[in-house]
Amino acid sequence: MPELPDIQIYLDALERRIPGGTLDGIRIGSPFLLRSVSPPIDEFEGRVITGLGRLGKRIVFELEDEHYLVLHLMVAGRLAWKPRGAAVPGRNGLAAFDFANGTLILTEAGSKRRASLHTVRGKDELREHDRGGMDILTGGRDEFAARLCARNHTLKRALCDPANFSGIGNAYSDEILHAAALSPFRRTGSLDPEEVRRLFTAARETLQSWIDRLRQQTGTGFPTRVRAFRPEMAVHGKYREPCPVCASPVQRIVYADNETNYCARCQTGGKLLKDRALSRLLKSDWPRSIDEMDALKGQGAP
Repeated sequence: MPELPDIQIYLDALERRIPGGTLDGIRIGSPFLLRSVSPPIDEFEGRVITGLGRLGKRIVFELEDEHYLVLHLMVAGRLAWKPRGAAVPGRNGLAAFDFANGTLILTEAGSKRRASLHTVRGKDELREHDRGGMDILTGGRDEFAARLCARNHTLKRALCDPANFSGIGNAYSDEILHAAALSPFRRTGSLDPEEVRRLFTAARETLQSWIDRLRQQTGTGFPTRVRAFRPEMAVHGKYREPCPVCASPVQRIVYADNETNYCARCQTGGKLLKDRALSRLLKSDWPRSIDEMDALKGQGAP
């Protein structure tokens, strides 16, 4: 799912192309995309784009007379900038937004249609789409600490909760926790002030460094390689690859459609966190630490 750094790069690219221009037309390619009927979608055609914004992982198109289009890309939604009048792709196309200087195409890979577009009139209605999470890049450490420790959850859950923090999901939470050298399953209520400070610094620096990196990679073009797994990441999507800090193999915990990656030596004091499916399979043979795993490998275990 595109997270804060990815959404910011989309916004950068759109800022160079559409503000001040007229939204000439909207072509909906999938009936599953549009999640609201009031105001009707054709009420937005012919209106000027006055600005762009972000609500968590949602992109907000601001149009004149307090009209807003709120787009959530979900897991597989992606944007592309094409020549004016480009067709909505037949297989995975969801919509096309036509401007004088080009067409913004929305696609979604796979068969599940999770991306959503809401039509909104008025700022009060727009606020209903705001989950209320703090923007770590602009908020302070005291607010961060208060939100983090308001409820005693795991760090992974707390960071990904959109009511706590804006725009952080599965991928960047892994990177933040690795940078802070903290376990994803550590409880927020167990952190001391120094660990909270370390986590806040890691969150801000990780998000900003990835925005800077993606901006450099994209330049003045339109982002074409928005993905959850990137080769430059430290642990996310790097199962069994060496940790860039200590060279120990990156571990994972799989649950539902998500995967948490971490370094046992850097983040959990060498302890292996139990992957529910694998630990049930291995039972008493499940290694308790990274050193025990290394010893089993030395004995020929897979």
